[in-house]
Amino acid sequence: MSARENILAKLKKADAYPMMEPRVEEFYREMSPVWDSETERLKHWAKAMRAVKTEIYWVTRDNWPQVMLEAAEGKGLKNILLPLQTEHGRTAAQVFQTASNIETKGFDKPMEDWKDEYFADIDAGFTSARCGIAHTGTLMLWPTPQEPRSQSLVPPVHFCLFDTAKMYDTFHHAMHGENMAAGMPTNVVLVSGPSKTADIQLTLAYGAHGPRDLVVLAILPGHIAPADLEDAA
Repeated sequence: MSARENILAKLKKADAYPMMEPRVEEFYREMSPVWDSETERLKHWAKAMRAVKTEIYWVTRDNWPQVMLEAAEGKGLKNILLPLQTEHGRTAAQVFQTASNIETKGFDKPMEDWKDEYFADIDAGFTSARCGIAHTGTLMLWPTPQEPRSQSLVPPVHFCLFDTAKMYDTFHHAMHGENMAAGMPTNVVLVSGPSKTADIQLTLAYGAHGPRDLVVLAILPGHIAPADLEDAA
């Protein structure tokens, strides 16, 4: 008798049956957080992200490029990598090229052709977020050929444009809301702050395995003003 046959025989003798699938829907329905308003949910998300040194700017659909430019200039960046095949990438490029000395670059050649420059000389990268997760203070990134994963993971500074209208309570809600089962990229990136690690004494160090700075340009809906979120520290 083979090892496989021996194991199956023992399971049959023990009258073992596969476990039932966990009742995930019921668990999340019972355990999901509840907020009194959309504003309170945004405050919770922002507080969770800022607890790990995320920089959040409350912006509108009109002013986010200018806010991004000012933040980049404040960091003394020499260049920034933009997703020039996307609408938000081209919008950012137009503002940077007309009002700044920060050089704009595009991901327009194979990684093998400029890997040394990419890892050593690029100051910042810019991506969009697919959605947000309020409970854990998280952004979900959905890498594409136009906006590859390395654009958010390699440069020391990561700028991320996030439409807060796409905020979900939990990861489970985000999975269903974005219909992830119907088709995903090769990977999904969940970002809850700058890259960080801890030694055996649990001392956090930032920027060890990725960006040391995360700058989120959070687009607010028209009925919520930045002043409504001032205490989301």
